[in-house]
Amino acid sequence: MATESAGLLIYRNQTEGLEVFLVHPGGPYWKNKDLGAWSIPKGEFDQEDALLAAKREFTEETGMPAPQGAYLLLKPVVQKGGKTIFAWAVEGEVDAVQVHSNSFEMEWPPRSGQNRAFPEVDRGAWFSVEAALEKINPRQASLVRELVEKLEELTSP
Repeated sequence: MATESAGLLIYRNQTEGLEVFLVHPGGPYWKNKDLGAWSIPKGEFDQEDALLAAKREFTEETGMPAPQGAYLLLKPVVQKGGKTIFAWAVEGEVDAVQVHSNSFEMEWPPRSGQNRAFPEVDRGAWFSVEAALEKINPRQASLVRELVEKLEELTSP
């Protein structure tokens, strides 16, 4: 059965333009990956309200509460492997320097018999839309594009 994840795409308007907040996955496999590796803060859920799961996952992956505000539902995306991601956009502020996530354990180095703990997210950052489209997992890029479209609809006369 395909898994489901829920996440938040946080955005803010700066004088330089729209910015979105993304997180970089932790662990040794992601250490030296950048372009196409970043993601919205998200995580799997089972029998939980998807928006509540998105808020919970945001807190788990950043160490901060989810922003308050009007949540805009975005179209779900399907990642490689068939995982469906449900996402909401919300305007807010996140101190990227303060990002501190929960951790996971895995055998490392491989076949060593030793388990090590790694953060689920090793850092977060704000990006312009253009930079975000380069940094984000390509399967999630449509979330950023849809946010831009929805915000343009809301502000057009």
